[in-house]
Amino acid sequence: MRVIIAGGSGFVGRELTQLLRKKGHEVTIISRHPGPGRITWNDLDTGGLPPCEGAVHLAGENLMNPLRWWNESYKKDLYSSRVDTTRALVRAISSAPTPPRSWILVTGVACYRPSQTALYTEESEWTPFDLLSQLVKDWEGAGRLSDDVAAKTRQVVIRPGAVLGRGGGAMKQMLPPFWLGLGGTLGSGQQPFPWIHVSDLAGIMALSLEAPLPPCPAADGPEVLNAVAPALNTNREFTKALGRALRRPTLLPVPGFAMRALLGAERAVVLMEGQRVVPKRTLDLGYKYQYPDLQAALGEIVGS
Repeated sequence: MRVIIAGGSGFVGRELTQLLRKKGHEVTIISRHPGPGRITWNDLDTGGLPPCEGAVHLAGENLMNPLRWWNESYKKDLYSSRVDTTRALVRAISSAPTPPRSWILVTGVACYRPSQTALYTEESEWTPFDLLSQLVKDWEGAGRLSDDVAAKTRQVVIRPGAVLGRGGGAMKQMLPPFWLGLGGTLGSGQQPFPWIHVSDLAGIMALSLEAPLPPCPAADGPEVLNAVAPALNTNREFTKALGRALRRPTLLPVPGFAMRALLGAERAVVLMEGQRVVPKRTLDLGYKYQYPDLQAALGEIVGS
C-alpha cells in the first residue's frame, strides 16, 4: 500500500511511518521542507495528490508548545495548521483521478465536554462549547469528503487522548520535573485523564488504513474511533503511576491558578479538566492494545 502522511515527520508521524514501512507499505510525507520521500504543501497544490491507497492527516501546531504564548496569533496558527491544511488535502483527494481507498483524519477528544461523571463513546452527541471544541468541529468539517468521493474512499476520524511515548508528546514536558522529584497532581487530580501510548495510536491508524471498505459506504459521514486506552484513569492515578515508574515522590500539586497563568485559561483546561472517554468502536473494530494500562505504558516509556 502507498500511503501519504501529512505531518509524518512529527512525533506521531514518525511512529506511524516506522510501523507502516515495517509492514511493507510505501510512505510519502507531506512536509514544509523538501527531501527524500517527501513532497511539500506547494507540490500538493500544484501537482496534485501522488498515486496512493491511503492518506493520513497528522499536521498541526503543538497545542502545548512551551515556546508559544497563548494569544490571538497562536490561536490563529493552531486553526490554520489544522483546518487549512486539512482543506488542502481534501481538495487534492477530491481532484485525484483515482482517490485513495482510505482517508484518516486525526483530531482529538477536546470535542467532548469535560466531566467527571459523563462517559463518552464514539456515538456520543456533542456540540461546541469552547474554543478547542469549536476547532475540532471545524477541523472535522473541513475533512469531510463529498458524497461522490466518499463512495470510493473510506473516511475515518480518529480522536486521540494525551499521546504518551518516548521522545515526544506529553511525556517530553512531564518527565524533567518528575525526574527531579517535583512532579505532582494538577489541581485536585480528580479530573479524568484520557491517554494512549503512541504505538497504539499508530496501530489504530494502520488498522484503519488496512481495513476493507464497507460493502456500502455510509452517506452520513466518516467512521469515528476514540483512540484512548481502555483504562479510565484520573490525573492523580497517572501522577502516582509515573512517580512509581520513576521511583520519585509526587508530593507537590500544581494549583489551578498557576497552570492558567502559565498556559492561558483556554489551554490550561486541557490539563485541569478532562473527559471519561472509552474506545468502543475501536475495540469493536478488533484492535488489540499493546499498552492497555498505565503500568504497561509507563514501563515501556521510562524503562531502561
